[in-house]
Amino acid sequence: MDVLIILIKAGLVVFALLNLAGLLTWAERKQSAIMQDRVGPNRANIGKLTLAGLLHPVADGIKMITKEDFIPEGANRALHTLAPAAALFPALVVFAVIPFGDTLHLFGREIPLQVASLNVGIVYIFAISSLAVYGTMLAGWASNNNYALLGGLRASSQMISYELSIGLSILGILLIYESAQLDVIVQKQGELLWGFLPKWGIFLQPLAFLLFLGAAMAENKRAPFDMPEGESEIIGYFVEYSSMKFGMFFLAEFVEIIIVSGLTVTLFFGGWQFPYLQATGFVWPFGWGELALPHLFVVLMQVGTFAVKVLIGCWILLLIRWTLPRFRYDQIMRLGWKVWFELALINLLLTAIIVLWVT
Repeated sequence: MDVLIILIKAGLVVFALLNLAGLLTWAERKQSAIMQDRVGPNRANIGKLTLAGLLHPVADGIKMITKEDFIPEGANRALHTLAPAAALFPALVVFAVIPFGDTLHLFGREIPLQVASLNVGIVYIFAISSLAVYGTMLAGWASNNNYALLGGLRASSQMISYELSIGLSILGILLIYESAQLDVIVQKQGELLWGFLPKWGIFLQPLAFLLFLGAAMAENKRAPFDMPEGESEIIGYFVEYSSMKFGMFFLAEFVEIIIVSGLTVTLFFGGWQFPYLQATGFVWPFGWGELALPHLFVVLMQVGTFAVKVLIGCWILLLIRWTLPRFRYDQIMRLGWKVWFELALINLLLTAIIVLWVT
C-alpha cells in the first residue's frame, strides 16, 4: 500500500508539472503580448472556439509529434537521441522532494504530501539539477555542429559560475532552520517572530533570496541569461534538433521555471504555510483566539496556498524574462564570479556569526 501511495503521488506531481509547463507556454506568449501591446495567440481554434489562445499549446504538441525527426550527418545518433531525455528527466525528478502540503490523515493513514521525504533533500536537489547540464553538453557535442557545441560550452561554463552562488546562498537557510530536509524547513517557517511575523526565509535571509533567485534564473538558461541558447545569435545547443526531441528541450525549460518557483517558495516564502494556519485551524497571534477548521479543509488550504505561491513565482519569472535585456557572456561570468560569489560568502559568514551569537 505504501508503494502504491508513493506511485500515486509521483504520478500526480508529474501530471501537474507537465500540464502546467504546457500552460506556461501559452502564459508566456500572452504575457509578452500584453507587455508589447499585441493580441498574442488567438488563431488556433476548433470551429469558432479559440479559448483565448489556449489551443495553441495543443497545436504545438501536434506539430512537434508529426514533424520529421532529423539527425544531421556525422552526428552521434545514440547521444543525439539521449540528450533531450537527459535534460528533461532531472527537471521532473527534482520536484520529488518539494513538499506541497503537510500531512493528510485518510482512512487511518498519515500521508505526507511529498513524494520523497529525504533528510538530505537540499543535497538531492543540487545533485540531480546539476545533471541537467549533461543533456545540454551532449546535445551540443553530439550534433556535429560548431554553433551547437558553442552553446553547450557556454552552458557548462555558466553553470560552474552560478552553482557556487546557489549553494552558498542556501547554506544560510540550513544554518537557521538546522535541517537539510525540505519538509522540516517548511514546518519551521510556520513559527512566528516577535509573536506575529511568520518565520519565512525571505525575512531572515533577504540577500540569500536575491542571490538564489538570480542564480536559479541563470540555471534556467532564459533571458537575461540565455547565452547557451543564444536565440538572437542563432546559436544554441538544440539548433540541430526537431520534432519531439526539440519539444523535450522546450518542455524542460518550462518545467525548470516551475522547479525554480517551487524551490523559491519552499525556502523563502513558507512553502505551503498560510499565515497563522495550524493543523487544527487558524491560531491568531497575541492570544486573539482560534478558529477550528476541518482537517480536510486545512489540507486543501495548504495545497492551494502552495499552488498560488508557485503560480505567482512563475508569473514573476516570465515577467523578468520579457523585461530585462540579455547579458553578454563576459558580463555573466563577471557577475557570477565577482559579485554573486563574494556576496554569498559574506552572507554566509554574517549568518553564521548571528546564529552563533543568538544560540
